[in-house]
Amino acid sequence: MASPAISTVEPVYKLRLYHTHTNEWLDIVYRHGDSYDPAALSQLEYFLRDHRTGEVHPYDPRVFDLLRELAISLGRPNTEIDVVCGYRTPWSNEFLRSRSSAVARHSLHMRAMAIDIRLPGVSTRHLRDAALDLHRGGVGYYAREQFVHVDVGRVRRW
Repeated sequence: MASPAISTVEPVYKLRLYHTHTNEWLDIVYRHGDSYDPAALSQLEYFLRDHRTGEVHPYDPRVFDLLRELAISLGRPNTEIDVVCGYRTPWSNEFLRSRSSAVARHSLHMRAMAIDIRLPGVSTRHLRDAALDLHRGGVGYYAREQFVHVDVGRVRRW
């Protein structure tokens, strides 16, 4: 009697994103199992470019895993994630700092390790709580602006 075949299907890591400043959408598989797809990472980096300058920067792929894990934890694995801010050049960061005390001088946005997001149909309070429950990095809650900051730096909250 033959033994049953063992499935070796690797998990597929997919994101659906909408950028609120560029009005661009991206529906992409960026990883298969333990392997990141270099072409997909390049597309994500372009998508998350500094929308003020157009500059592209290599992103820490753990941010993409964090977004996927966050969507799954909310029971919405195929949801669209609205991006409010991805990568920021030092110039853009300083531009924002000159207008708001809430912008960090050494923001992880400048190292492409952070992203500001919303999930349609999910309150930002609920999104914040889900991000905090993951214990994967920093979580900032911006109730008035209706977005949540997540990053892959040290675990902290504000």
